Formats: sequence, C-alpha cells, structure tokens
Amino acid sequence: MLKAIGEYVGGKVLTAVLFVTSAAGIIWFYKHPEQWDRLWSVVGHVGAWVGIAMALPWALIFVPRWLVARDSNAAAVGALGLYSALDVSAALLLGGVSGHGTLTWMVFILGFLAAAVYNFVVCDYLVTRLEDGTG
Repeated sequence: MLKAIGEYVGGKVLTAVLFVTSAAGIIWFYKHPEQWDRLWSVVGHVGAWVGIAMALPWALIFVPRWLVARDSNAAAVGALGLYSALDVSAALLLGGVSGHGTLTWMVFILGFLAAAVYNFVVCDYLVTRLEDGTG
C-alpha cells in the first residue's frame, strides 16, 4: 500500500517538475531568441564529438588486432591513451579552448572520462572476440 502511494506521489511530483522545467525553458528561449541559435550550435558540436568518439575505436580496428599479437599491457595502455588523446583533441577542436567557464570544463572532463571508459569497453570487447576467434 505504501509503495503504491509512493509511486503515485512520485509520479505526480516528477510530472510537475518536468512541466515547470519545460515551461521555464520555453519562456527563456521566447525572451532570448539569440540563445536558441547558440543552443543548437552547442548541440551540433556535441553530437559531432560523440559521433567521433563512438566511431574511433571501431574505425581503428587494426589496433586491437595488433594488441592481441603483442600481448603487452603497456601497448594496451598506450593504445587507450592514444584513443583518449584523439577524443580530447577532437573535443577541443570542435569546442575551442578559450572562453569557457568552470562548468563547461567540468562537462568536458566528464565527457573525456566517459569516452575513455567507452574506449576501454569497446577495445576489451574487440580483443575478447579476437582471442575467441570470432572476430
């Protein structure tokens, strides 16, 4: 009974928060139309970077093959470092280096860490497939 009441109230609160947030966003962009263009510029750059970061380990499929042949942890760390450096370079090329506040740099760093984890997971998957003989 208590669970059902919590779900009902939680659902209503979540709906109210989403409604108020959406209304605030609409009002903000109605009063500041120049911010709308800036928003879509940022969304476009972020989308391009996410696409680059996601495609990078798959595009460089020869690197995991080389790592399996080398059987070296140092080479694997170097490859992940190279992937991360390429991700960071692409982000800084798209987003620029100057004129950003603390929050933007925190989001950049969070994105870099997420890209590094993604690179590790994809490389681990590819190496596992190569070692099993299915890749």
